Amino acid sequence: MELNLSANNMVGSLPPEIGNLKAAILIDLSMNQFSNGIPIEIRGLLNLEVFSLSHNKLQGSIPDSMSNMIALCGSSKFGVPPCPTSSKHWVVLFLVLGIALVFVPITLVFVWIRYRRGKRSPQRADSLSIATTERISYYELLQATDSLSESNLIGSGSFGSVYKGILRSGTHIAVKVFNLQLEAAFKSFDIECEVLRSLCHRNLVKVIISCSNLNFKALVLEYMPNGNLDKYLYSHNYFLDIRQRLSIMIDVACALEYLHHGCSFPIIHCDLKPSNILLDEDMVAHLSDFGISKLLGEDE
Repeated sequence: MELNLSANNMVGSLPPEIGNLKAAILIDLSMNQFSNGIPIEIRGLLNLEVFSLSHNKLQGSIPDSMSNMIALCGSSKFGVPPCPTSSKHWVVLFLVLGIALVFVPITLVFVWIRYRRGKRSPQRADSLSIATTERISYYELLQATDSLSESNLIGSGSFGSVYKGILRSGTHIAVKVFNLQLEAAFKSFDIECEVLRSLCHRNLVKVIISCSNLNFKALVLEYMPNGNLDKYLYSHNYFLDIRQRLSIMIDVACALEYLHHGCSFPIIHCDLKPSNILLDEDMVAHLSDFGISKLLGEDE
């Protein structure tokens, strides 16, 4: 009963088949690029109440059969009045669009937060759970990382370096080796062990086991195949869309909320930056590097 093709940048002549719309009470063809004349077949639309042709390139005269139709409106070129409903139509349209632009993004954010929180509790049950029940020796770590080969180096920080490796079971791991030539590295290792042994959250990097002797201290961590967030923010070879960015922000916020409010004592990370946010194969963010974090007491 209503046909609205306004503002579509259509070109060419009005088709004579428009006369087949016998039930139409409104036809809006305004703000297009229609040219030539009005087809005489329009006279057959006896139920038509509004016929808008404003802002087109039509030429010629109105067909004699339509000269007395009060339904015709739109262009002073044909000597007919402007359509009385067009302004209301656009006001309503812009109002609806404005409301949608405000509320749709907000709704999507809340839906996504609830979705992520729903997925937060289950922990992955893969080969890592098997690895945590076994001891990993210093020599196994050397074998897994090809003797801490430079080709397996995936990152370095203030107190040590991180190498990727593969255990005999086939489990991919990351080995954080502390530089014991730095006195602060001993304290950093102790802090990370103390903090991470009591934490369990999907957005924190999982520690499989620690390896320590007089000359070697390392943490065996869950391997993150997509590297860190720094790479995606500051490299021209990688790109994050808005959904991924929002997801990572929510992941990091969930990790901090857990550290601040979900533990026996609040934990302050103290070194939150893109290079310490690691991404797994599903682009889920995991907070890492607790070497300078602080455990707060009851009165702190």
